[in-house]
Amino acid sequence: MSGLGVAEIPVDEKERPFPAPQAPARNALLDGPILRTLLWLAWPNVIALTAGTCVVIAETSYIGRLGVESLAAMALVFPIVILTMTMSGGAMGGGVASAIARALGAGDRDRASTLAAHALLIGLCFGLAFMLGMLIFGPKLLELLGGRGNVLAQAVAYTQIFFGGAVVPWLMNTMSGILRGTGNMKLPSLLMLSSAVCQIILGGTLGLGLGPIPQFGMRGVAAGSLIAYLISISVMTWYLFSGRARVVPKIRGLRIRLPIFIDILKVGAIACFSPLQSVLTISIFTHMLASFGTEILAGYGIGARLEFMLTSIAFAVGIASVPMVGMAVGAQRIARARKIAWTAGLVAFVSVGAFASVIAVFPDIWVNLFTDDAAVRAASRQYLSTAAPMYAFIGLATTMYFSSQGAAKVIGPVLAQTVRLAFICAGGWWLLTHAATAQNFFTLAAASMVLLGVLSCASVVLTRWGPKSQPVAEVRAALL
Repeated sequence: MSGLGVAEIPVDEKERPFPAPQAPARNALLDGPILRTLLWLAWPNVIALTAGTCVVIAETSYIGRLGVESLAAMALVFPIVILTMTMSGGAMGGGVASAIARALGAGDRDRASTLAAHALLIGLCFGLAFMLGMLIFGPKLLELLGGRGNVLAQAVAYTQIFFGGAVVPWLMNTMSGILRGTGNMKLPSLLMLSSAVCQIILGGTLGLGLGPIPQFGMRGVAAGSLIAYLISISVMTWYLFSGRARVVPKIRGLRIRLPIFIDILKVGAIACFSPLQSVLTISIFTHMLASFGTEILAGYGIGARLEFMLTSIAFAVGIASVPMVGMAVGAQRIARARKIAWTAGLVAFVSVGAFASVIAVFPDIWVNLFTDDAAVRAASRQYLSTAAPMYAFIGLATTMYFSSQGAAKVIGPVLAQTVRLAFICAGGWWLLTHAATAQNFFTLAAASMVLLGVLSCASVVLTRWGPKSQPVAEVRAALL
């Protein structure tokens, strides 16, 4: 039998069966373990945002060498600059990342490319609006904020340069939003880190002068920031249009489509009200607290710096949750999207709360870095022991805000911020009319943090993230 051969049966090539289909490529943002993927996306953001904090410290240091009036001028301009960066980065940038992530989650890469091109147009338009608004109305606004004499002149000088190039930070943060929407956190974070180094070097050099370079003062500090941002834009432009990114903005033959704009703006435009209300809340609370004297105000300021630093941790985790939630929603995996949101909230709550609670118990670890004044130190200890443990709720609210951006359902967290603003205004007014102490105001601030965190969580619970259920058509039996 061993010598017998088996004739090969001829097979028509047209009738040969198709090979088995390959399994679809695994997407870590859609299929990977939630906690590990979230932390992997978040850690570059933590480093980058920490670098941003270092820029604020460094700028304060070398602007201080220009004199007290320059420091006062920067204090006037700083809230407006922060508002610009948070609106373009966290709010509208989050809206861009959300829209692109949802398109990729649905497997529609062509739509994602169209969204990226429209996002660049939105960034350009908003940048021009900020430029014209601040160049025309900026001096009057700074005067209303208390700017006078040389302080006002230096603040206006900074504004003319920085907001004269307002398109630059808006385009930079829009490009970062596009990349983050694809799940690429490393490149935007690396550029934020390198930009921070460039800002410190260029701002200090142009502001203070070095060798043959003259001292440009506040104008030089503003120019240093814009040059650093332009370097980041150049790298991201090359990366996006060279085909290395998962999404290439479709510029050639682009047709402007209103639904595409709406897909971005229904998240980004509404989200812009959150940083606006946050800055307004802090400004109103600071104004109320000023009646208790310089020492109390300075003590509160030291505590608020800690809040700003720790919130950056929640910010980093929240940004990481946007593409994860967006892709899950785009793929109609709503249960996973909600699990991502709660995981991000828990990480932020525990990490921010742990650091803040340690400082609440041992406040001198933080306070001694800023002042030796006994009265200021006492006020800062009092504020930190009351409010710092509640920073965890700020972290929780921050991640709920970003996760809701990913799901394109951001109005709930924004309204939670509105309630907090109203709570501070009403509570502060009541305390002022009842001879309250500074401790009462510190308690009010702590209670507002808890309120914001709870309401932000409630908005996620009560808001439908999935598509609306369609009514089932009634089927009637056919008559035989």
